Amino acid sequence: MAVKKIKLPKNYQVLSTSMIMLWVLVACIPGLIALTVFFGWGTLINIVWLGLWALVFEALVLVLRKRNLAFYLKDYSALVTAVLLGLCIPPSSPWWLGVTGMFFAIVIAKHLYGGLGQNLFNPAMVAYAVLLIAFPIEMTNWVIPLGVEHDIDAFTGATALDLFRNERGGMLIHEFWSQTSAFGTFSGIGWEWVNAGFLLGGLLLLYKRIIAWQIPLAMLSSLVLLSALFYDGGSSVSGGSPLMHLFGGGTMLCAFFIATDPVTASTTPRGRLIYGALIGIVTYVIRVWGAYPDGIAFAVLLGNFAAPLIDHYTQPRPSSDA
Repeated sequence: MAVKKIKLPKNYQVLSTSMIMLWVLVACIPGLIALTVFFGWGTLINIVWLGLWALVFEALVLVLRKRNLAFYLKDYSALVTAVLLGLCIPPSSPWWLGVTGMFFAIVIAKHLYGGLGQNLFNPAMVAYAVLLIAFPIEMTNWVIPLGVEHDIDAFTGATALDLFRNERGGMLIHEFWSQTSAFGTFSGIGWEWVNAGFLLGGLLLLYKRIIAWQIPLAMLSSLVLLSALFYDGGSSVSGGSPLMHLFGGGTMLCAFFIATDPVTASTTPRGRLIYGALIGIVTYVIRVWGAYPDGIAFAVLLGNFAAPLIDHYTQPRPSSDA
């Protein structure tokens, strides 16, 4: 049987795990800057605090498992988990919320399954889902963004997606939009720029070939398709425009940084398209008809659960050339 030679692109390079994680951290910077500008220093403080505890829990588990500390700590995977969770939880979170989240992310979701490369679910999303279910008040009380009118004594409040989901009270979208200072041009004030920042970082990851294009394209396309299909121009029961869903909540963070996790995502070309589309569909369904204003974490975990089955039925057929 003849063996085909695979011609690699000229700029092809094999990156180590640590280099991939470093590029992911670099790509998070534009979104982190936007979060800091509009919501204050809380997110940056959360990331530093969670990063510290991520390393502590990682080191403790590695010692218990009798693994080489230096070898495993320098892959930066624990820091990436801490950064992703720190970007998702409210900037005003109490100190113990982050510690609890990192325990579930590092100890339960990662090492209980065997460590990096063996975990079935995205550790940051496992932690986020646990925190959201266990501490719903702390997890849904966000800092009021810069530029939003509010009472002088107010510091925290609901996000724009939360307000749109629960406070519209039968109003037409344009009426609610004009009477609620939390909304900007496309979505919530601040969130538009946050999503633009993560979109910019995501394009960097695509350019560096850190992530595959199929997952973000399929997720964003399915989200746009559903929101366009069910958008009726802004009635009292409308789920919101495609632009609102694209630039609201954690859409771009999920599409480029969370759903594309190489360990827990689908790995075949066709499988990535199905996997990404599934996440986009579930995100829209939860946002519009579910109990939570943003269904990113649950959508990703459901996608992680389905990824092995998707890969099983989308394996490329072996070549019959002889």
